[in-house]
Amino acid sequence: MNNREHWGSKAGFILAAAGSAIGLGNIWKFPYIAGENGGAAFVFIYLICIALIGLPVLIAEIMMGRTTQRNPVGAFKKLSGKPFWVAVGSLGVIAGFVILSFYTVIAGWSIGYIVEALKGSFSQFSDPGVSSAYFESQVGNVTWIVGYHTLFSFLTMGVVFAGINKGIEKGSKIMMPVLFFLLILLVIRGVTLPGAEKGLAFLWSPDWSKISGQSVLIALGHAFFTISLGMGAMMTYGSYLSEKDHVPSAALQIVILDTFIALLAGIAIFSSVFAMGQDPAAGPGLIFHTLPVVFAKMPGGVVWAVLFFLLLTVAALTSAISLLEVVVAYFVDERKWKRQNAVMVFGFVVLLIGIPSALSFNVMKDVHFFGKTWFDNADYLASNILLPGGGFFIAIFVGWIWGFDTVLIELKKGSESLFDKYPIVIKAWKIFLRFLAPVMIFVVFLHSVDLLESVWHQIHMQWVIIIIQVAILIKLFHKKK
Repeated sequence: MNNREHWGSKAGFILAAAGSAIGLGNIWKFPYIAGENGGAAFVFIYLICIALIGLPVLIAEIMMGRTTQRNPVGAFKKLSGKPFWVAVGSLGVIAGFVILSFYTVIAGWSIGYIVEALKGSFSQFSDPGVSSAYFESQVGNVTWIVGYHTLFSFLTMGVVFAGINKGIEKGSKIMMPVLFFLLILLVIRGVTLPGAEKGLAFLWSPDWSKISGQSVLIALGHAFFTISLGMGAMMTYGSYLSEKDHVPSAALQIVILDTFIALLAGIAIFSSVFAMGQDPAAGPGLIFHTLPVVFAKMPGGVVWAVLFFLLLTVAALTSAISLLEVVVAYFVDERKWKRQNAVMVFGFVVLLIGIPSALSFNVMKDVHFFGKTWFDNADYLASNILLPGGGFFIAIFVGWIWGFDTVLIELKKGSESLFDKYPIVIKAWKIFLRFLAPVMIFVVFLHSVDLLESVWHQIHMQWVIIIIQVAILIKLFHKKK
């Protein structure tokens, strides 16, 4: 306990935690799902979801880490000691392993495309079909995909190896301003292109006709996943805070930074896509299939391509180091390993586990488990099971199991003035965390595993929410009595 590292400054924590939240999803996923689901109308719903669901759970997760000064397993062990809750904490460590194993593969593509841009490979792309074929040939090359997966893994290990202050905090203080600077450059380039206003209209013009129950679920799911909830990263980062740090304000700043970066990415991408006459509805293929064509047609395209994929790599790296830190912190705290040993051993374990994910695009593409490739299974397990499960149980534990009087004592540390001045903040947080967050996370979980699909068109979303809410409340009040 005494020699445990802590953040050198509040700014260091904010930048590191925001870096964990700001990843590949902000740069490629948010823009296209916003564009496909009503533009500004979707953004409005997303902001409501992140305020009512994401922020309350984020505060709870960070607070658990700060209170216990431990990783997810150690946090639940210290606060409860019950085997079930210790197992819940283990979900975070497992999620770190699983997510990192395939995340490094995708991040490796970003590094690879920096090199491809410098080589002038994009100049031959006349349409997305050519670009898509080129991408398929690259990921089909075992040396290319495994090589960049390995390189990115070593970059991640290097930052975490150096520790909290000299590695993660120092790296975040460099990478986050670089990320912001690169994004601003790309935004300026995008909005100054002829025809960019069509892209801005696509993203910002509210189209309420596209808003449906499905859109709300998408917004809610992305609001939950985008700020790294349920994977133990925020709890682990919170464990390096002191009691003097203001948890609610820190959580709010993280959410604001994460959302701001996502919105800027949308402006940069769609202004360029529309200006160059490309298809904005390319979905997940927008980054590696469509944007290279955009850069090929853009004046100075090589420079802008390099800057964009550098931005993507930096965003991926800030998230990856938080995932590896969850795993490392567990072995340092609970197993008393030396940090450097834990990084080397489990960094290489993650690297090796990630190789089948990389091979899922070439030599193992026809090898399926449960109807999916290794890569798809890893993605499905993390995104649809581990993350919503972790977030759901964190909300239940802090809201109902820990003891709310104790929770409030911990929450007020470093933030007495806020709650003395605005007592309604505590009441709102309690309601959102106890009732709204568990119900909505559970709804997202059901939707993500396709359990609602068969009844989706037969009953309205609000009735699903009401039924689940009543069931959970009856169960929780019964246990309390």
